[in-house]
Amino acid sequence: MYPDFQYLLQALFQHDMPSWLGIFKTFGFFVALAFIAAARATTSELKRKEKLGLLQPVLKMIKIKNPEAAERPDAPKTVMTEVKMYPHQLITEIVFAAAIGGIIGAKIFNAFETWSDFIKDPVGSLFSRSGLTFYGGFIVATIVLYYYTRKYKIAFKHLCDAAAPAIMLAYGIGRLGCQFSGDGDWGIYNTAYITQADGVLRAATPTDAKYIADVTRGTPGVSFEAPSALPRWSVAMNYPHNVGYEGMPIAGCKGEYCNVLPVAVFPTPIYEAILGISLFGLMWVLRKRLRYPLHMFALYLIFAGVERFCVELIRVNSTYSIGSFHPTQAEIISVILFIAGTGILLFYRPKNEALPLQG
Repeated sequence: MYPDFQYLLQALFQHDMPSWLGIFKTFGFFVALAFIAAARATTSELKRKEKLGLLQPVLKMIKIKNPEAAERPDAPKTVMTEVKMYPHQLITEIVFAAAIGGIIGAKIFNAFETWSDFIKDPVGSLFSRSGLTFYGGFIVATIVLYYYTRKYKIAFKHLCDAAAPAIMLAYGIGRLGCQFSGDGDWGIYNTAYITQADGVLRAATPTDAKYIADVTRGTPGVSFEAPSALPRWSVAMNYPHNVGYEGMPIAGCKGEYCNVLPVAVFPTPIYEAILGISLFGLMWVLRKRLRYPLHMFALYLIFAGVERFCVELIRVNSTYSIGSFHPTQAEIISVILFIAGTGILLFYRPKNEALPLQG
């Protein structure tokens, strides 16, 4: 894995890199890339909706140079003035508001998901570099943007539709950050493979059964050997040099990140990255063919709910007890999103707001 740019560049160029590059974290890079990609996609959709007349310019107070400052030394150098701006011109503010709300929400929901750890160290948990729950970020960011659109009288439903494909794209790119940094967001154990002392993964043998049992200690896992048509990493990875310092020490390793998982796990971030980016492509193709507002957002809710619910089946997370059911937080929210998205598609069809079909 490549927890920071020192490790990443060393792997790319097969040459030692200066340690100061370690201040640039791989996960942070992919998060930034996700926001940039989301901003570009959302801007494109906002412009399209503006041309269709679905979004109108709004009044915005901005700071400009005072034209009188050159003639009057006592005049203020800048003044506030009201101008008309289209929503796509506010994309920096929109993304910034979503980012702040998203990070706060992700931390809050992660605290609920890992409550026992949060109670032990609330401050450390809230301000740590890890521990971000996507659904928490999505929910709080949506609330923040709702109030932002109310402030500037932007049609919230059209902003939701414009941002829906971009959110899916950002999610897929963000999961690449989880994968490359090894942030702990992986799946259940694949006990068909174990790690040698030097960090190399190998196939398990019957004599490894006790060792695997000691490592897993009842944690869910299955034994699944990679089919001949697939590379081994597609079903089993041990995340050497992971950013979370999880697992056992790598023999002979020198540096900050010298841990590796003793038993392989399913690389669920890879699965989610592929699904997220693929679903973005599908949504991008469909974006001009939907007849009503909020239906693109509804598609996002359905796709995101189904995708995450399926992945949760092979991921270890804290569960809640609801009668005889023991779902994870993500599974509960996935079901809610799926129901909400399906409800919008089936029942929200305002006759006077039908969208023009485009080829």
